[in-house]
Amino acid sequence: MSDSLILVIIIVAVSVFLYKDRIKNRFFPDKQRNYTMDDKFNSDKRDREKEIDELLSKMGKNGLNDLSARDQKRLDELSKK
Repeated sequence: MSDSLILVIIIVAVSVFLYKDRIKNRFFPDKQRNYTMDDKFNSDKRDREKEIDELLSKMGKNGLNDLSARDQKRLDELSKK
């Protein structure tokens, strides 16, 4: 009895592993599926603005000297978009 139970548990575990994408899409569908081009553009724009605001708030009183080289480079990239 216990051998067959262990076999069933292993088969179920392997099946779940193999079909995890189908299971995920069935019970947790992708919410961005119905996005239009405008929705995507506006979402990206909000994300860029949020990141720029975070970098600008990091600058504080000393200006660009408070930012690391990586942050300065990212601010330049975001400001050009």
